[in-house]
Amino acid sequence: MIKQPSDISLYDYNLPPELIAQTPSRRRDQSRLMVLDRQTSGTCVKSFKSIADYLNPGDALVVNSTKVFKARLFGRRPTGAKVELFLVRTVEPDRPLEWIALVSPSRRVREGEMIQFGPTQVRLDADIGGGRWLVSFAGERQRDRIIHKFGHVPLPHYIKRDDQPSDLRRYQTVFADSYNTGAVAAPTAGFHFTRSLLDVLKSKGVSLIDVCLHVGPGTFKPVKVDNIDEHVVDPEMATLSPQAASSINKVRKRGGKIVAVGTTSVRTLESAQTLRGQIQPFSGMVDLYIKPGHRFNTIDHLITNFHLPKSSLLILVSAFAGRERIMAAYDEAIQQRMRFFSYGDAMLIR
Repeated sequence: MIKQPSDISLYDYNLPPELIAQTPSRRRDQSRLMVLDRQTSGTCVKSFKSIADYLNPGDALVVNSTKVFKARLFGRRPTGAKVELFLVRTVEPDRPLEWIALVSPSRRVREGEMIQFGPTQVRLDADIGGGRWLVSFAGERQRDRIIHKFGHVPLPHYIKRDDQPSDLRRYQTVFADSYNTGAVAAPTAGFHFTRSLLDVLKSKGVSLIDVCLHVGPGTFKPVKVDNIDEHVVDPEMATLSPQAASSINKVRKRGGKIVAVGTTSVRTLESAQTLRGQIQPFSGMVDLYIKPGHRFNTIDHLITNFHLPKSSLLILVSAFAGRERIMAAYDEAIQQRMRFFSYGDAMLIR
């Protein structure tokens, strides 16, 4: 039977479990880089440090400067039973004490219940479905104290170990900004950059422009429908400043290339474009689902990690480079024993 282009099975592949990176590389820029040429379909594998060889004076890297916080909280119900609160985001930016959280197990908890974290408590206000609850803290100092003392780095489910103190640093990019704290998953394409590598790029005339998208747990949500067109992505908060918009437009006007670092940067840029293809300042929820047929107007190249089978992120990179080209590159990466997912290796799609 001939499969339709929207068949999710076309985005599936078999990955040996040992290729799922459980820890980061010893040094960020010692990870490997697969370079995929969209014109020739050719690939080559280099050290990530060689990224500088593919960028030219006047080009710009657009990075996501969001910062991951310790979103996984383990407390106890009044009965003494253990419960996990996975903080997703505030209900509204101007309501910092009211949060949406994934509660596990969620079937036995009740509205109004107080979850104990040492001497302090968090209230479960309302069940909003799908294991998600509205929860509230008593004050900002209490909230910060609970997150600091009881919070854990929200490592993805495919990393089969407890978080370690080193993850506080390594499950974070070097351009993460404390002012932009709010992500519960990292923009992992940025993991491979070091300060020294950024200095090399700067000396070459490559600029760095930051946007912010607070990555939510939906980034790991599998596509569970047979037809990819029926999938819905979860909204995430994003901001693109007037300064960033102006810088990007200037780079493009002067003939420089826009290199998006990660799928979150892509989705932010594509959400902030005008009908004329200019980038405008933006602040709001992003629920853009990029799939084959999408016309990319804001980026020239993409740096990204290797993504999960049947995921919206794999669909996004397939929309940019072509599904067959991407799946062939993934097969090659497996043969080359490259490391996959968050702590794994990277691709440059150009």
